[in-house]
Amino acid sequence: MPGSTGDTDKDALVRQYAPLVKRIAYHLMARLPASVEVDDLIQAGLIGLLNAVERYDENQGANFETYASQRIRGAMLDELRDADWASRGVRKSARQIEAAVHALQQRLGKQPSEQEIADELQVDIKTYYDLLSDACGAQLIHYEDLHDFDSDEFLARYADEAAPAPFEILAGERFRAALVEAIRVLPEREKLLMAMYYDQELNFKEIGAVMGVSESRVCQLHTQAVTRLRSWLKDWTQSAE
Repeated sequence: MPGSTGDTDKDALVRQYAPLVKRIAYHLMARLPASVEVDDLIQAGLIGLLNAVERYDENQGANFETYASQRIRGAMLDELRDADWASRGVRKSARQIEAAVHALQQRLGKQPSEQEIADELQVDIKTYYDLLSDACGAQLIHYEDLHDFDSDEFLARYADEAAPAPFEILAGERFRAALVEAIRVLPEREKLLMAMYYDQELNFKEIGAVMGVSESRVCQLHTQAVTRLRSWLKDWTQSAE
């Protein structure tokens, strides 16, 4: 392999594949919250690339670009996990609501009302709104929903070019179709909110002005909509291997 005989060749490999780092970073960014900085992903990816240059063994069978891609992506995912952009408090509140919504969806066969969710949680409506506020920032899909990202076998599993990477799963037609169906059954107000936020790219303050509610209420409704979608997609993500 070029680069296995000295530092000069290794430096050349790093320069050659640096654009691959940026390409993977922007590919991931398309499905991550705005709070994630692409420069942080690129920096982590460069470390992954350096690691790939040092550790690559052509006798393992995979070509260098395939091997480097998995090392780069793995380093970026490690960076995202370590950064913990969804705090423990956010995740805890979101999981509580999600469990209640999922149970109600299964039992009622429809999207539950806010009061029904509060009753399922055995709290009053104000406390439920507080939980929604605590969970603001919850994401539609977490990495662990798709695979065990703490597994030591993560890189080995995705070294095979035939195996779809997690974010390739999310980009696929089956996921998009499932998401479209999940959005279709949202309550009309939440469906409108999601359209303004994701399609028209309005911020919560602007959406609040259109809907005649406060910015904090928009955040609550967004969290509730995301939680409904997560619950609706729960079975899909567990089978998306």
